[in-house]
Amino acid sequence: MMKRLALPFPPSMAAIPDRAYNAACGHLASRLGISLSAARRKVDVRASQEGLRASAEKQQLAERMLAEVQAAGVDHGALFTAQLGAVGNDENFMTED
Repeated sequence: MMKRLALPFPPSMAAIPDRAYNAACGHLASRLGISLSAARRKVDVRASQEGLRASAEKQQLAERMLAEVQAAGVDHGALFTAQLGAVGNDENFMTED
């Protein structure tokens, strides 16, 4: 009989991301009105373009991206909410009979 080695975690399990990095991405996501995963993807793409690999560097990048969004002064969440509102004649439009 073959003895199995006990691992502290399953080999297919991904590492838990840094809490501070997740928080920074969460603030960015809230400001942009997108999901956390979409914000993390934006940060990861930009980090790879800039050659950043460490979690602390990515966290600083996310905070910098948040500062850029805040400096632009555009509230994307309010913009998306306004776009979802009914306009004029579309208020009474029915999609079902």
